[in-house]
Amino acid sequence: MFDREALARPANEVALDLLGATLSRDSEEGRVTIRLTEVEAYLGEMDPGSHAFRGLTKRTTVMFGEPGHLYTYFTYGMHVCANVVCSPPGTASAVLLRGGEVVEGLELARARRTTSRSDADLARGPARLVVALGVTLADGGADLATSPFDLTLPTVRADHDAGPRTGVSGEGGSAEYPWRFWIPGERTVSP
Repeated sequence: MFDREALARPANEVALDLLGATLSRDSEEGRVTIRLTEVEAYLGEMDPGSHAFRGLTKRTTVMFGEPGHLYTYFTYGMHVCANVVCSPPGTASAVLLRGGEVVEGLELARARRTTSRSDADLARGPARLVVALGVTLADGGADLATSPFDLTLPTVRADHDAGPRTGVSGEGGSAEYPWRFWIPGERTVSP
């Protein structure tokens, strides 16, 4: 369980608190839990890399809502990605879940990610992480404080490195936005 108020801050602050957090998702097949090792922050209307840069749309409604909900979207015509909504309601802000280590439900994650060459690759990258957890586009808007999800924040902030976001074109992907954060030395961080 998490304190929703802890997420009611800008994504570039919350992102650091999500490193080392665990996110679980229960399904009929079982539970998979991932310890987050890599995230990216998106600051809504002030951030040219954010989906909410142009304001409130049908797609971004969840990002403007209560913190602690899941914002999912379809990308590159083939992948689903997931974000944790941050900031107070009315302010769009979210943290993309980029990578993590499967710490529970390893066999189920392996069954979902049959193309992974190693366990470190099961949730290494945002689309892989979503598949390993069993998250779908339909999970968009889900409250991470209620079943089938369980988000647990770490009690101590993890050591981290920072750099430009991955796969963001234009100004939002420049070094002026060093909002990709990762735990150094983790094999589950994307290259």
